[in-house]
Amino acid sequence: MLPEQEIRSRLSSLQLAVGHAAQALSAERHLPGELREYIQRLDHHSDRITEILALRDPRRIVKLVDDMELLGARARRVCASGLPLSGQMKSAVNHMYNELVEFKQRLH
Repeated sequence: MLPEQEIRSRLSSLQLAVGHAAQALSAERHLPGELREYIQRLDHHSDRITEILALRDPRRIVKLVDDMELLGARARRVCASGLPLSGQMKSAVNHMYNELVEFKQRLH
């Protein structure tokens, strides 16, 4: 398991990345419902990060990151499907997904 300080730092970075994706979501007018749902669910999970950290339960942290990585992968697939999305939206989702993948690899 990663040192607690690194976990906190990575979770903080992850919260920022999810926040940017949620902001991009708000700016989009014609967004597929599927992508909207994935980002909203990621935002909800992101809100739980502080709660999960307080429990100091490594299994819950791993499960949270795994669940978020799965949702991030789905959001990324929607962005890559050729739909007319803004560069900001695509960039925010890709950045968020990359943060999730890197964190997940370091966690396991």
